[in-house]
Amino acid sequence: MKILLLGELSNYHACLAVGLRRLGHTVTVASDGGAYMRTAADLSLKRRLPGKAGGALLYARLSLTHCLEGYDIVSMAEPSFVKLRPSRLRPLFRRLLDNNGRVFLTAAAEQKAFMQYLSAPDCDLRYSEYFCNGTFYEPNRQWYDRNMEWCKGEISDFCDEVYDSVHGVTTALYEYHRAMQRRIEPSRLAYVGIPVDLRAVQPINRPLCADGRLNILLGAKLELRRLKGTDRLLRAAMQVQSDLPSLCRVTEVYNQPYKRYLELMRSGDLLLDQLYSYTPATNALLGMAAGQAVVSGGEQDYYDFIGERSLRPVINAVPDTDQGIYDLLRRCVEHPDTVAAAAAAGREFVARHNDTDVVAQRCIDFWTR
Repeated sequence: MKILLLGELSNYHACLAVGLRRLGHTVTVASDGGAYMRTAADLSLKRRLPGKAGGALLYARLSLTHCLEGYDIVSMAEPSFVKLRPSRLRPLFRRLLDNNGRVFLTAAAEQKAFMQYLSAPDCDLRYSEYFCNGTFYEPNRQWYDRNMEWCKGEISDFCDEVYDSVHGVTTALYEYHRAMQRRIEPSRLAYVGIPVDLRAVQPINRPLCADGRLNILLGAKLELRRLKGTDRLLRAAMQVQSDLPSLCRVTEVYNQPYKRYLELMRSGDLLLDQLYSYTPATNALLGMAAGQAVVSGGEQDYYDFIGERSLRPVINAVPDTDQGIYDLLRRCVEHPDTVAAAAAAGREFVARHNDTDVVAQRCIDFWTR
């Protein structure tokens, strides 16, 4: 089939394209390269000029050419698949529907359905970026207000149009799937997971604590530290380092191009990913693929959802208290054998559930069904 992967989120489509091509399909990735991440794209959707002029030029280029037409399958990374206003996204979306075979949406980021789910009184997640045990997490108020814009005005209406018009929705994480279950009927919904190309991520070939200390590495987007809870993870890690300087050290890595980040990430023994997630996302899965232990979301609900009954590679962090986070990291430093056991299970877990070939086949099965 001829497939267009439209938009990008943390290398999701660029990696998925690898698996789809291995299955024999012709794939075009059209994106802005994930901004500073500089991920692979066959068709650039970057703005060539700043401000309104850049938006107008990009819209004209997409409107007056046939670069987004003639595909059997189109998968959009999110409703705002290109950085334009809803008034300009709408006619582009209608053209996608009219001039391609089938059009799908990937639920892999915060959008209207997800924000409505998290803010609903009957949300069945015990915690998220915005709520913990039924209490609003005030430090993330700014992010909450910003992301609730998905539920207002023109962008809200456009999201509803997308949800109602696409042929189906694939989900990348357990949380996004739970959100979409409230909006999309089962016949149009499928969980596929996050793709990780195991062939491109080689296992780390060095002993744990090679210099005698556990290297705790925090890899994050600087602007998302508070939203993802890496600010609290970092404070706890720094306190552990202060209390046990001979047993651990902390390394921080922020906002690196994708390929460079993969190189830097490999220096860590224990990767700090995020605090408010039930599930490991791209950063954690990459670490696990490399044979690292990761601190991230590893709730039982997630393992049950994917049908995993034996492997438990994620060192599960919960946001209840800062003392609890500190205690968790201190146990890791004082008992590196538990870190080694988690690291040993990670790559097999990714091979079972997130290898790009596995995720690509799930997508093909759903798209063709």
